[in-house]
Amino acid sequence: MSAEGDDAALQALLLPFVDGVLTWPSTGGVLFLRARDGWPLHQRPLPGLVCEQSFKPEAEALERSGFTRVELGEEASDEGRYALVLVLPPRQRDEARALFARAVAHCAPGGRVVACLGNNEGAKSGETDLARIAGPVGTLSKHKCRVFWTAPLDGPADPELARQWRQADAPRAIADGRFLSRPGLFAWDRIDPASRLLVEQLPAGLSGEAADLGAGYGYLASELLARCPGISAVDLYEAEARGLGLARANLAPAASRAALGFHWHDVTRGLEKQYDVIVSNPPFHAQGRADRPDIGRAFISAAAQALRPRGQLWLVANRHLPYEEMLSVHFGDVRTVAQRDGFKVIAAVATPHAAPAAPAPAANRARSKGKARERNWK
Repeated sequence: MSAEGDDAALQALLLPFVDGVLTWPSTGGVLFLRARDGWPLHQRPLPGLVCEQSFKPEAEALERSGFTRVELGEEASDEGRYALVLVLPPRQRDEARALFARAVAHCAPGGRVVACLGNNEGAKSGETDLARIAGPVGTLSKHKCRVFWTAPLDGPADPELARQWRQADAPRAIADGRFLSRPGLFAWDRIDPASRLLVEQLPAGLSGEAADLGAGYGYLASELLARCPGISAVDLYEAEARGLGLARANLAPAASRAALGFHWHDVTRGLEKQYDVIVSNPPFHAQGRADRPDIGRAFISAAAQALRPRGQLWLVANRHLPYEEMLSVHFGDVRTVAQRDGFKVIAAVATPHAAPAAPAPAANRARSKGKARERNWK
């Protein structure tokens, strides 16, 4: 189920079918773009449903619930058209518009697109955008959300606008051409100031095998390799597949400099390898807007377990996020090395993982018990 409890947008998305306003197709299949698991998907049979989701935690939740997950290309083909396309658009408008264009392209002749957004997540703008690309839409509001749907379609109402919207979401060069990025990623059109602050503090003497947790499009990993010649390998862990693909492209020039690994992975589930250095700018939001410091704490726990003894964690976070207590639990040496513009950089050194104590020989245990009785008697 969704990690943030009740999912009002998902509930509202299915409302037209629950109320009988729309009919779930018996043939032709149903594609769910940016699908999320949740109890509304389990209330009644949903024949033909397949799901696309590029965010690893949500993808894993769908698979655990038994839903079929597909990985569609950027372009729709005749084999990838459906009688119904459901959409839960993201907040970023360029990305959402491109998703609407994809949804229309994936509709079979006579198919519909049905989308839903929270009222405070751009619902009115989303409805307007879908109407611009697909023609008049039906709509209803409930659960502080708006669900809206097209008439039966035969392609976009405005093919040129659809092309423009798809192009607006395409990877593009940022930071004077140093990196490729795209809308919807964290700090997608700039170098994030918190990550920049962390990079400025990285000691040139860091060495060995490293990991970047929540790597995005690869800025931290790229700078780590550029500034620390002793780093021999970097594994990039990123939950959003759209970012990981760009990280591959951005790190390609460093492939001859160090061994590189790219992992579509939910860091909160832990890591399977050991490292000498870990860098991270952990996310502190999930699908909603509320602070989620538990995500950052899970990153810290994963880093602590994955670092070799005396390995170093270099982490940046918003100054108000309460990570210090968690760091002190897992690390023996924790210090704040920089604070600026509402951010803090923390360096922590891993302590040796405690090994379970070996059981004492039976004779020693007997002597210990005897001494304990003697002390108690005295």
